[in-house]
Amino acid sequence: MIFETERLIVRKLSFDDLHGFYAMESNPNVLKYADGTPKDLNQCKVELGNLINRYQLENNDFCIYAIERNLDKEFIGTVALIKTNNEYEIGYRFLEKYWNKGYASEICKVLILYCKQLSIKKIVGFVVNANVASAKILEKYNFKIVDVFINDDYQQETKYELKL
Repeated sequence: MIFETERLIVRKLSFDDLHGFYAMESNPNVLKYADGTPKDLNQCKVELGNLINRYQLENNDFCIYAIERNLDKEFIGTVALIKTNNEYEIGYRFLEKYWNKGYASEICKVLILYCKQLSIKKIVGFVVNANVASAKILEKYNFKIVDVFINDDYQQETKYELKL
């Protein structure tokens, strides 16, 4: 286990997550505001394998973890902590059937505490402006807007930052 919230467990991905991972990564609604296009089962199997193999790297700066419910150990999404250009970016995505249940806010709150435990001084999040729900979560936890730009998909996107 990486960390736990009241209702959720964050842990390393495993191949047992393939069905849920595929359900999430093949859903265009889930990927509407994220990088990438829907993937088929084989593409998900390869991607999942690559993510799992990264855990073995000595200086892994690209961590994607599974989110499961405490209640039934059901895979419900992923959370990311990615170091790029000396910044730590956070992110999360959930299977669509788990939207609007407060899970994203719960994960964000504890992810901030986890980053503090790792002595990370600043975290950032990128939100496509049309994704109002994600922007509200970052603002709820005192992230500040530091940049607004047009991304590679020609959507307006905002970069948020939180100093820890």
